[in-house]
Amino acid sequence: MLAHLAIRDLVIVRELALDFSPGMTALTGETGAGKSILIDALGLTLGDKALPALIRAGCERAEVSSEFDLSDCPAASDWLRDHDLDENGTCQLRRVLVRNGRSRAYINGRPVPLVLLRELGERLLDIHGQHAHQSLLRPATQRELLDRYGGLEITAGEVAEHFTALQAARKKYEHLRQVAEDRHNRLDYLRFQITEIEPLVEAASHFSELEAEHHRLAHAERLRHETGEITAELADSEDDISSQLGAMQRQLDGLIALDKHLRPVAELLDSALVQIGEAAQTLRHYHDAMENDPAHLQALDEQIGRLHELERKHRVEVAGLPELLTRFCEERDTLDAADERLARLTTRVTELETTYRQAAKALSAVRHKTAARLSDVVTESMQTLNMQGGHFEVLCEARHEPTRHGSDHILFRVAANPGQPPAPLADAASGGELSRISLAIQVATADCGDTPTLIFDEVDVGIGGAVAEIIGSLLHELGCRRQVLCVTHLPQIAAKAHHHLRVIKHTSREATETDIRPLDHEHRIEEIARMLGGIEITAQTLAHAREILLQNN
Repeated sequence: MLAHLAIRDLVIVRELALDFSPGMTALTGETGAGKSILIDALGLTLGDKALPALIRAGCERAEVSSEFDLSDCPAASDWLRDHDLDENGTCQLRRVLVRNGRSRAYINGRPVPLVLLRELGERLLDIHGQHAHQSLLRPATQRELLDRYGGLEITAGEVAEHFTALQAARKKYEHLRQVAEDRHNRLDYLRFQITEIEPLVEAASHFSELEAEHHRLAHAERLRHETGEITAELADSEDDISSQLGAMQRQLDGLIALDKHLRPVAELLDSALVQIGEAAQTLRHYHDAMENDPAHLQALDEQIGRLHELERKHRVEVAGLPELLTRFCEERDTLDAADERLARLTTRVTELETTYRQAAKALSAVRHKTAARLSDVVTESMQTLNMQGGHFEVLCEARHEPTRHGSDHILFRVAANPGQPPAPLADAASGGELSRISLAIQVATADCGDTPTLIFDEVDVGIGGAVAEIIGSLLHELGCRRQVLCVTHLPQIAAKAHHHLRVIKHTSREATETDIRPLDHEHRIEEIARMLGGIEITAQTLAHAREILLQNN
């Protein structure tokens, strides 16, 4: 619900801070005092268009902020959470108007575009009257309200689930059908690619070893020649390293008799002779085994060349060819089974269509009964709201195309006067009539709606007497279940409120200012008396005002 509103330098308001309570609050004041400023200020925090003319004369900027308690508004809490704007169960909306610049909007202190402010505002507050925030004029709201009134949310949710499943199956079917149309060409292509890649996939998996083998064979002659030379230098020539080291070892053996400290050096030479011998033997075997194999080299060369061609053709590295082959094979298998899958999906789509139609038909039947019941209740209320002979109806028309909301197009229609044909709610009523019709609908569906705060702007236009009493009682009843703010000129309505605010305009040579004050019991008697008696308030008028308040409290 609306908890607080603060205004600074807006039109003729210098600075204003108001706290709001649950229940019905009446907003009254003399004509021209500025009662609409409160509605305008709230509208700004809900995303209404900001004009420089709204900024107080002599000021460069204006600011409006509203704070809402979200304990009774799960829809707004969920929206804030989904947009990462939630903050401890409260919601602050702020709008800053700049005379020579664009207005700025904030949700919980974070700047947001106006579209988000409007989306959130629709979940927080409804303004009924000649204002933009009239959610009852939207077809989606009318459908949701009808479903809530009839307790059809679960049934409507099931229809939506059936529709989602049907759309998903149709999408798969359409994709598979399109694929099937071209599958013969695609299958030929895939089979050719698989035939081309499959013989080389093992080589691609060991491409680095393949390249190493190719490199070795390409240099086989050099490897054989130079390993032979090294072997000869080590052990197979007259003056090889082994012979030289042997002579050195024998010379050291003679010196050891003279100095035993030379023994470790002799042992190192022994070890070197052994290692050189092993190295020579290993090289000899390598040399003897190394042969030129031009045929093998050519085969490797061709294999590597084909792998590089596939790499360029498919724009993947050689190491990625096995994975590409797997994808091609999976797609081939899928296409091979396309006819069978398409037949299964056709059956599945038919089953889902039948399920959806049955659920939508059942929902439609209950909607028609609920529409008739709601039509009668609102029509009956209209007769007591100075619209005798008027008629309200909820029209359920069959759609040609199914939707997630069922097969019905829901439309609220009204004939405000006898003899008139019913027309859509937005087109058929004047501002005052629309407010009263909205009031009748809201009272009838008070336990169904999820917008916690309702504002009725001058619902008393063109009425008085007993009708005003009835409207006041309806607003009071509605205020027991929802927060209601009512701008009114009639004492019969104001007296029904749980709380009372008065708009006062102060005029001087320098400036004109508007203030809004909450009234205690005594000041409320004075305001009701003013509304009853005009400028001159007599003792009799005060007594009458006291009596009216006593009867309603």
